[in-house]
Amino acid sequence: MAERKPFLLRLDPDTFTALQRWATDDLRSVNGQVEFLLRRALADAGRLPEKRAIPPEEGIQSEGGSPPVGGSPPEASTT
Repeated sequence: MAERKPFLLRLDPDTFTALQRWATDDLRSVNGQVEFLLRRALADAGRLPEKRAIPPEEGIQSEGGSPPVGGSPPEASTT
């Protein structure tokens, strides 16, 4: 595994609490959640080299896929 570079990240308490809750829901540490979210954002922006791209995760809707777990399908048109 590649060496990791530590750095300090300051967050307001509400943001940290929300991030901590989300990490717990995804069975990750807060650090792991931050890294996951940053990698996903970098991949979405095309700024992450292909070898480091993250695979789609179950529950995240991809093109033509099903809605996220706990989500609801799009409303059907009634017209």
